[in-house]
Amino acid sequence: MQVVPLRHPWTWAASVVVVLIAAGVAWSVATNPAFQWPVVAQYLFDPQILAGLGRTLELTIAAMALGLVLGTVLAVMRLSDNRLLSVLSWLYIWFFRSVPVLVQLIFWYNFGALYPRIVLALPGIGVLYSASTNAVITPTTAALAGLGLAQAAYTAEVIRAGILSVAPGQTRAAKALGMGPAMIFTRIVFPQAMRVIIPPVGNEVISMVKGTSLVSVIAMADLLYTAQLIYARTYETIPLLIVASLWYLIIVSVLSVAQHGLERHYGRGA
Repeated sequence: MQVVPLRHPWTWAASVVVVLIAAGVAWSVATNPAFQWPVVAQYLFDPQILAGLGRTLELTIAAMALGLVLGTVLAVMRLSDNRLLSVLSWLYIWFFRSVPVLVQLIFWYNFGALYPRIVLALPGIGVLYSASTNAVITPTTAALAGLGLAQAAYTAEVIRAGILSVAPGQTRAAKALGMGPAMIFTRIVFPQAMRVIIPPVGNEVISMVKGTSLVSVIAMADLLYTAQLIYARTYETIPLLIVASLWYLIIVSVLSVAQHGLERHYGRGA
C-alpha cells in the first residue's frame, strides 16, 4: 500500500505570510532613522552603561541567593509537622506575595522614618550596637531587602511543590534503610525535586533580572537608571532604551541556555 502524505497548503501559505510580515518589520526597524542605530552602537559599551549592567547582575545574584536560601527554609517550615512553624511560614508567604515589590522597595528605602536609629541592646549589658538607620539601609540594602525577601516567598512555593512531587515511598524506603531526616532530604528528596524546581526557578531568575529595573525609583544606578541618567542629559531617549533592552536580551538569553543545561542534567533519569 502506497502511503501518500497529507497536504497542508494553507499551512505553507500562512508560513509565507508570517515570514513576509516579519521581514517587513525587520526592514522597517533597520532603516528607520528615528531609531538612531549609530547612537545605540556608541552607547552599547559605554563605561556608565557597563557599570549599571554590573550593578544589575550583582543585585540579581544577591537577591536570588537570599531568595533561594530563605525560600528553602520557608518551604521546609511549611511542610513541617510543627504547627507553629507551618503557620509562620504561611504568614510570611501570604504577606510578601500580597504586597507589590515596588511598595516594598519604597518602604525599605524610607525605613528610617519609622526607626531613626537601629539599636541592639541586652538587659544588664547595655547597648551592643547603635547606628543611624539611613547609614545602614542604603539604596543597595533597601533594594536587596525588597527584592530578596519578596523573592523568598515565591521561591518557597516553588520548592514546596518540588518536594511534594517526590513520591512518599521514597522517604519511607530511606527511613527503612536507617537514614536520618537530614540525609533523606539532601540525598533522596531534594535531588529528585530539582527536576521539578529548576524550570520555575529559572523563570524566577529571569524575572528577577527584569525586576531589578524597579530599583530606579530609589535612585540606585542599575542598568535602566544609568540609561535614564544619560538620556536625561542628551535627550536621546529611544537609543538609550534600546541599549538597555539589548543588554536585558543578552542576559536573559545566557540564563536561558544555562537553565536548559541544568534541566538536562537533573532530567537524566527521567
